[in-house]
Amino acid sequence: MSRFSLIYLGIFSIIISILSFFNIIYSNYFNLYLNIDSYVYSLLFSILFGLSFLIKKKDVDNKISIYEKIIIVFSGYIILPIFISIPYYFSIYNITFIDAYFEAVSGFTSTGFSIFENIKHLDESLILWRSSSQWIGGLYFLFSIILLIDIFDSNLKKPLTNLLSFNNTETLKQSAKILILYVSLTFVIFLLLNILDVRAFNSFNLAMTIISSGGFLPTNNLESIVNTKIKELGISFSMLISFFSLFLSYNLFFIRKKSISFFQEDFYLLFYLIIIILSFFFIINSDNNFSTIFLAICSSVSNIGISLSGSYQNISFIFLLITIIGGSFFSTSSGIRFVKIYSLFKFSINELASHAKPLNVFVNKLEFSGSKLETSDINKYFISVLIFIFSLIILSSILTILGISLESAFKLSILTLMNTVNSNMHGLNEFIFSDLHYFTKYFLVLFMIIGRVELLTLLIIFKKFIFKN
Repeated sequence: MSRFSLIYLGIFSIIISILSFFNIIYSNYFNLYLNIDSYVYSLLFSILFGLSFLIKKKDVDNKISIYEKIIIVFSGYIILPIFISIPYYFSIYNITFIDAYFEAVSGFTSTGFSIFENIKHLDESLILWRSSSQWIGGLYFLFSIILLIDIFDSNLKKPLTNLLSFNNTETLKQSAKILILYVSLTFVIFLLLNILDVRAFNSFNLAMTIISSGGFLPTNNLESIVNTKIKELGISFSMLISFFSLFLSYNLFFIRKKSISFFQEDFYLLFYLIIIILSFFFIINSDNNFSTIFLAICSSVSNIGISLSGSYQNISFIFLLITIIGGSFFSTSSGIRFVKIYSLFKFSINELASHAKPLNVFVNKLEFSGSKLETSDINKYFISVLIFIFSLIILSSILTILGISLESAFKLSILTLMNTVNSNMHGLNEFIFSDLHYFTKYFLVLFMIIGRVELLTLLIIFKKFIFKN
């Protein structure tokens, strides 16, 4: 591995050690001594691992191959959750290693599946640790997007060049910009929830959950926290922060000479969100419960997945479709991404129209954009959709063979690949992960990671080794 690769893993290991240190301070301050030793173990292991990578002597290589980028990102999703799993494994709750690792991967990938059936039985320090694992996982995902951006979307890379430099020599400066913005937005969500009179502990945990598009709650259900219409609307709008681009707020408040290209993708997402809301309230929803349905919509589009109790039986599949589409390219949400699907749709319409009217010229260009859609990007979008379908079939088949009903296996597969928590609006709120066979948990862990890195990256590595000659 290059020096850059070692630093990449080392820095995030150090961040985990910092979070461990904060948990030790928190446990001491509130006299929560039952699990304090487990955070000490996590602190020691993660800081030793991180420092060994940071101080390792190796020549600096500014040119990093795409294969090495993929390997280092995928390795992070396997290695870093090991340190996150330590407080679970060494806690007083007698958790097996596979359950501890399952919980850690679920948090780090911002999925939210949990082996804990009753959150009330956990001490507050462990609840805080669960939320922290999502927060650092969301940050890791943002950095991974930058690292693998040439694979996923060179077209959407262009607006980001207004904000980020993709020159390796400025990596530290750009990383600091992303970190500061990520921390600032977390703090904004925390303040908003506090203003809405949500308990400070719950506000802090929810802020880390929402900004990372995670699914861990600090309580057994959302109703115990969000118990008024104002709170429902407030938390709904805060979820949209992880739906739109991370740089939307930066563009709105800190860029003086604004260009339409700065908001290109966000315009599409806004129109898409408005269409969904109007469709629900004029066509689908008959209860006129605006705030509850609006929360479910915001939770789905941002791939968070948490919802209030209610009857979603007739519309759960629609929420799954919204979850599959996902949010902004540069956000912590998962999904195929709306712009990719819209680009494929427009390209397909133009192709059909060109055959019907061969003398006309149809330009594959998105509104608010100064550049045309490249054929290479269209091919990537199409492959992404095919790979999702392929992954969905594989995981659904595996889960069905391992004893899960076909309907639950299908829904669970979608949520796993989209890194979205199971909830009442999906009809899986009572699904018990702790009772699953360890083989099932291993497969869910693998596909939660694949949901974050996309199977496309693994196919590139596979092609590298198969056709290396």
